[in-house]
Amino acid sequence: MADGKANLVAKDETTTRGNGQMKVQLKYLSLAVLVVQNASLILSIQYVRTLPGERFLATSAVVMAEILKVLACLLIILLQKRCHVKETVLFLVDAILFQYKDTLKLALPSLIYTLQNNLQYIAISNLPAATFQVTYQLKILTTALFSVLMLRKTLSKVQWFSLLLLFVGVAIVQVQHGGNKDAVKANQNYTAGLAAVIISCLSSGFAGVYFEKILKTNSASVWLRNVQLGIFGTALGMLALWWNDGAAVAHRGFFLGYTSMVWCVILNQAFGGLLVAVVVKYADNILKGFATSFSIIISTIMSIYLFAFRVDPLFVAGAGLVISAVYMYSLPKSSATLNSSFSALRTEDSTSKKRRMYSPDPYHQVTTKVSLLICINICNKVTSGIL
Repeated sequence: MADGKANLVAKDETTTRGNGQMKVQLKYLSLAVLVVQNASLILSIQYVRTLPGERFLATSAVVMAEILKVLACLLIILLQKRCHVKETVLFLVDAILFQYKDTLKLALPSLIYTLQNNLQYIAISNLPAATFQVTYQLKILTTALFSVLMLRKTLSKVQWFSLLLLFVGVAIVQVQHGGNKDAVKANQNYTAGLAAVIISCLSSGFAGVYFEKILKTNSASVWLRNVQLGIFGTALGMLALWWNDGAAVAHRGFFLGYTSMVWCVILNQAFGGLLVAVVVKYADNILKGFATSFSIIISTIMSIYLFAFRVDPLFVAGAGLVISAVYMYSLPKSSATLNSSFSALRTEDSTSKKRRMYSPDPYHQVTTKVSLLICINICNKVTSGIL
């Protein structure tokens, strides 16, 4: 009898240990996916925009990405309905057409996302990839401000300080550009690129918070919401295509300038966001902060070799502040705040339970130390080898 209980306990411990290892592996896989998606999209867009030959139309790429995204989400919904086509069609007709008031709520964020996607092409085409990656982190600032205003969220003092640090870091990078005229190529317009990325950050912050508010007030799945967004996005993208590049499409066709690399960019833009949406459920804010920091470093290093980007001390200082700010903003509330929040409940049992509840996660401790060491070593190698 005792042996049977001991075997059961051993099996439970083995299962728990296995689940814990699987969870850690999924977190590291999530980190890798987020880093690759963040860095590869920006680098690939700038690469295809600098290739010789006819340029593809950015407006057509945005439309194509929206179409592929809608098709992917429709396929996921069909699989959720166990491939029952009739049931899926009836579900979509009811959710999109019969509940049209709910669908129309997504017209505004869809308009903003379409604008943002077009602006990203303009910004990346006119800015060095590393500069864009650093400056685009202003979306954290705009998202935080809109969250406070629209969702009544509260930010800790550390988060407010990190936002200030973020702004200062981005400003230093812009000052660095002012003293380095060679960083921008002849066919690039830095002012247009900077204006595009700032407007993109503002639109990203508002649309993201607005979309979050809609998701919290309705039980519809993310996939259905993406279908609704994609329908409006495709229609609005086609309107922008006709308005801006209608003559070029009429004479040269929709797929003007499309190559295998352009298709890779479009697939990355279409499915990368959906992949991140799946992966994020295994990732926490700290992991996403690390992913953003790593992607900035990777973008900078790759830009040096692919686009002859020159790194100087001001850029390193500004990028370092931005990386630090992103990491600090993603941290949970400080232990002091947590201790003060339950200091009123001063019983021995409850205090010990809460201390166990808020004890540091070993995974976060290890990830923090390893990630910071990697960041420091890479920055040292870049500065010592390039400057």
